[in-house]
Amino acid sequence: MKLRIVPMTARHLPAVAELERVCFPADPWSEALYQAALDNPAVAILLALGEDGALLGYAVLSTVLDEGNLDNIAVAPDCRRRGVADALLSALTAFGRARLACLMLEVRASNGPAIALYEKHGFRAVGRRKNYYDAPREDAILMTLKFGPDTGRTMCAPTDGGSYETAPAEQRGACRPL
Repeated sequence: MKLRIVPMTARHLPAVAELERVCFPADPWSEALYQAALDNPAVAILLALGEDGALLGYAVLSTVLDEGNLDNIAVAPDCRRRGVADALLSALTAFGRARLACLMLEVRASNGPAIALYEKHGFRAVGRRKNYYDAPREDAILMTLKFGPDTGRTMCAPTDGGSYETAPAEQRGACRPL
């Protein structure tokens, strides 16, 4: 599947909110919450867009100092197991390797395909959060991917609407301290 990874903008809000409701019907994030995330310099939201510009999936990363947390990753049901989550996770881990000490996430204990994907990218299970999820009530596996020594504390994003994959390093947007 051909896709591009781009930063989310306000024009993507309705599509992201709709995909959120499809993927997480029990407790979806609201459009207002996504707007607040867009306004937060410590949060990055990446989108996977198809050749026609359709939203295939998204990932939300929040940072505190040199730690990143994968808050949310979602893929449209008809696009699953076609490399969309893999591409989003590749972009996030590349960012983490360049700028963070570690990435962390929680995943439903029963979500074997997601756990396998995270392990493929180097994440390791480091703990369990009892009854973390509702609807249905379920434990979360806490996973972490650690990088080398402190590589900096900056958040970077393309400012020209380009993608993370295609923009030359010197054009990947302004970096701002967290």
